Amino acid sequence: MTNIYAVVLAAGQGTRMKSKLYKVLHPVCGKPMVEHVVDHVQLLDVARTVSIVGHGAEKVKDQLGEKSEYVLQAEQLGTAHAVQQAEPLLGDLEGTTMVICGDTPLIRPETMKALLEHHKQQNAKATILTAIAGNPTGYGRIIRGANGQVEQIVEQKDASHEQQQVTEINTGTYCFDNKALFATLKLVKNDNSQGEYYLPDVIEILQQQGEIVSAFASEDFSETLGVNDRIALSQAEATMRRRINEGHMRNGVSFINPDNTYIDVDVKIGRDTIIQPGVTLSGNTIIGEDCIIGPNSRITDSQIGDRTTVDSSNVDQSSVGEDVAVGPFANIRPASQVGNKAKVGNFVELKKTILGEGSKASHLTYLGDAEIGKAVNIGCGTITVNYDGVNKFKTIIGDRSFVGCNSNLVAPITIGADTYIAAGTTVTKEVPQFALAIGRSRQENKENYVNKLNIK
Repeated sequence: MTNIYAVVLAAGQGTRMKSKLYKVLHPVCGKPMVEHVVDHVQLLDVARTVSIVGHGAEKVKDQLGEKSEYVLQAEQLGTAHAVQQAEPLLGDLEGTTMVICGDTPLIRPETMKALLEHHKQQNAKATILTAIAGNPTGYGRIIRGANGQVEQIVEQKDASHEQQQVTEINTGTYCFDNKALFATLKLVKNDNSQGEYYLPDVIEILQQQGEIVSAFASEDFSETLGVNDRIALSQAEATMRRRINEGHMRNGVSFINPDNTYIDVDVKIGRDTIIQPGVTLSGNTIIGEDCIIGPNSRITDSQIGDRTTVDSSNVDQSSVGEDVAVGPFANIRPASQVGNKAKVGNFVELKKTILGEGSKASHLTYLGDAEIGKAVNIGCGTITVNYDGVNKFKTIIGDRSFVGCNSNLVAPITIGADTYIAAGTTVTKEVPQFALAIGRSRQENKENYVNKLNIK
């Protein structure tokens, strides 16, 4: 479809959102609404995508980058005026232009493709994407003639009692013959209560000119939801979340309670993985096969290897290998790497740390700015003392070393391979290979001390 173009309307401020964030940048399942729309459009192999920006223009450009071209609607004078801003880029081209709102993230690319194909088959100058609404109140009604073509779009306030009974509504997404669109936009007037130039007026003008105006009904009304406030935003989030979860289940992933599981749109999950209730998988997270992601775990922009269990824990911007046990209540912070067959146990925190293959930190431990080799045992209560109040320092522990409970490893420090650190030791200097490091006060017993206290 090399002669297909898309105009994405993304210039409105969205005052009903009552937010400092520009409306189309509000995320739905981990991605801004407008980016959902542009990504879906690009799956159609369109020749050019033009986003009409206004309020928050630079932030929209930063988010979409090279996915789109941009034109500025400096004054918000209506949807027809917005589309007209794209004329310098598209006005002279032959082909079909799809106009779609940047606050409609639920419209599937399959529906867009079907709309374009219907438009072509009908040889129409304009085609409206419609939907059947259970309650059409507030929507423009599609009035068809005996031949099935659209005769007019009647807004709620202008509809007769009979027309208000019509349940087919205008969704605000259209296909146009490109040259006819920009020629007709010049004829649109703003003699209405808002003093704005409305895109649906193009439909009426083409109809009056005797051109073919068609309509294509979406099979799913929820696709057409336009997000104008926080309530609609939550509805869009819920609908897309159901789609995402159902897609993963069809691909072989088990969800114990999909209604209580939150997966972003770009997350990938391998077959035979089990997702427990309350799990949140965000960003560009990748989960391997045969994993168990336990209740209330949160994993963000991370990679989890095959056959790994994450039990009620957080993993953020890190990688976890295969056959690993994480949690419960572990916290793996950014820039950490956990090797295959390792263990990060309960109340263990990693930050910018490499935990080598087969190494274990089973409980109550903080490992920050550390590089830990293979088959290392980290005892309960161990801390890498990595921060002096100004700078962070690194701890290096060699393969097969044993670090006893309640050890303090004061960085910068290097501990050689095959070493032992005695429980309760504070390590302040290098420990060579095969050595035992011990640094604690010698025990002294005070005989009959309790009796001297006269405790009764």
